[in-house]
Amino acid sequence: MIDLNLVNEVKKLENFPLRTYEKIRYADTDRQGHVNNAVFATLLESGRVELLYDQQHPLHDPLGSFVIASLKLDFLSEMQWPGTAEIGTKIVRVGSSSITIQQGIFQNQLLVASADTVVVHVSNENGKSLAISDKVKRFLEELK
Repeated sequence: MIDLNLVNEVKKLENFPLRTYEKIRYADTDRQGHVNNAVFATLLESGRVELLYDQQHPLHDPLGSFVIASLKLDFLSEMQWPGTAEIGTKIVRVGSSSITIQQGIFQNQLLVASADTVVVHVSNENGKSLAISDKVKRFLEELK
């Protein structure tokens, strides 16, 4: 069931401190001419990666990376080609080794999908969780 409180929180792109966009490709469409549902997850990834792996503000330990522990994606409307998708991203929660990210996908100012994703900071060597530094936590708190 769609969480209407979540939808109301993310109705406007302006409610997100981080924004990016992607061009919708013809190859992103299905036989009916709509953007395929799998593409929505890829669009969300674009927004997350700009945050998590930004060269100016690296969030991960040099020996660590982020993995998805949970992704809840609600489809609210279809997207069409041609056009662009705008992806809004903000931080909801910062834990000791995890980050909860809220995102919205918009086309023509209309919210077409909303998502909550939990990513965990893990060691590349053993796959176990790694603590997020206090410096990174402070930076992430500003993106709520």
